[in-house]
Amino acid sequence: MTAPQSDAKPASEAPKALSDEERLRQLGYTQVLARRMSAFSNFAVSFTIISVLSGCLTLYLFGMNTGGPAVITWGWVGVGLMTLIVGLAMAEICSAYPTSAGLYYWAHKLAPPRSAAAWAWFAGWFNVLGQVAVTAGIDFGAAFFLNAYLDLQFGFTATPGHTIFLFAAILVLHGALNTFGVRIVAVLNDISVWWHVIGVVLIVGALTFVPGKHQSTSFVFTHFVNNTGWGSSFYVVLLGLLMAQYTFTGYDASAHMTEETHDAATAGPRGIVRSIWISWIAGFVLLLGFTYAIQDYHDTLSSPTGVPPAQILIDGLGATAGKLLLLVVIGAQLFCGMASVTANSRMIYAFSRDGALPFSRVWRHINPRTKTPTNAVWLAALGALVLGLPYLINATAYAAVTSIAVIGLYIAYVIPTLLRLGKGDAFERGPWHLGRWSRPIGVLAVAWVVVITVLFMLPQLSPVNVNSFNYAPVAVAVVLGFAATWWFVSARHWFMKTPPVSSTEG
Repeated sequence: MTAPQSDAKPASEAPKALSDEERLRQLGYTQVLARRMSAFSNFAVSFTIISVLSGCLTLYLFGMNTGGPAVITWGWVGVGLMTLIVGLAMAEICSAYPTSAGLYYWAHKLAPPRSAAAWAWFAGWFNVLGQVAVTAGIDFGAAFFLNAYLDLQFGFTATPGHTIFLFAAILVLHGALNTFGVRIVAVLNDISVWWHVIGVVLIVGALTFVPGKHQSTSFVFTHFVNNTGWGSSFYVVLLGLLMAQYTFTGYDASAHMTEETHDAATAGPRGIVRSIWISWIAGFVLLLGFTYAIQDYHDTLSSPTGVPPAQILIDGLGATAGKLLLLVVIGAQLFCGMASVTANSRMIYAFSRDGALPFSRVWRHINPRTKTPTNAVWLAALGALVLGLPYLINATAYAAVTSIAVIGLYIAYVIPTLLRLGKGDAFERGPWHLGRWSRPIGVLAVAWVVVITVLFMLPQLSPVNVNSFNYAPVAVAVVLGFAATWWFVSARHWFMKTPPVSSTEG
């Protein structure tokens, strides 16, 4: 989507072509991470983290109760469009500043000099919160589905204790892969793209041709369900957008992987945009396939596995085929969680490189053998586990984790876009840019993020009590309060005011 050169004023034209290492040095960092990734691999990480077989299906129960088929279908269409707008605005900035620091570095470069460090500080902390929460949401969802499969196959019942056990085991697996199997992870991310595409085709094809009956088109596009306890249908429709919006998270991974990607100034932004629009199409097809194939809405909602998509597969295809395709879904979710830990660790590494996390010396350490931040990998896994533990006492904990992911990530996504709007023609474009469309796309992106940030902090179920309370605002307030206190007490005196520390120490 590179605009004609005539669209840009001379002050905003991209600098002459530099090598990836030269451009990184120009941005203030030394090449330390191994630059092994192709443009396809960069796209694959973001596409894998979006993972329609994870986000769409792990929140499908939430969607069935909060708006039903009508909101599941139309919410996906509308949210996908708005996400593409947010992603386009991000991609343009990624092209200008291709570094694993990503969003907080962009904020620092785009903000007025007097407040640049503060903008970067808070953008970085929101990004860390969102990254940890999205890792928790992905692997938590995988634990739900794995528990459902083990229940169907071996009678390992779906209880909160069993789910948390599986959640922890999956996080350990992904931490180990990112620590000891770095080259394997890169290969698996490439395989993951085809696993998702072929998996969607297989599942939707089976659900289209095998079941003896299907729901009507009017049911799929217009049937509305409200099991939230709230009386306002409009409010419920807005809440129901969480299913789609949570799925469309994590594509900032392409930015965080730019220091490991060849031709980063174009591969990074293309990775962001491609991952969104391909997921938009694939997710729409997948949701239609599942919703048309629902045999009995009430029975699906009350499935003993607690996972409606698993029940839809079993009811429509039979036990054997249903469980086989459920394994395809679980495999995709495991790919997704693995990639999320990878991207999350790169953000933690970059933020620690600038001294922004407690014990930064530990988290910025680079493993001399693998050239990857292995300590940051385990911090990412541990943080995700902590966010998931409230599920032992709070039935809505998973929805809260997904809300935290959306709020944290999208605030971090939109801060650089807001600052880029303020920069105007002084913004120095990279080789991939939006030309004359930059401002209108940026304004729409900011407006959308304001709406969803407020929306997903609101109560999701009525009446509100200890079992239904949406603790997303609490988690956001705790992190924001900690970051603000540290900023005013100490960080404002040193953050982003000295060169980054060598990341090989520790």
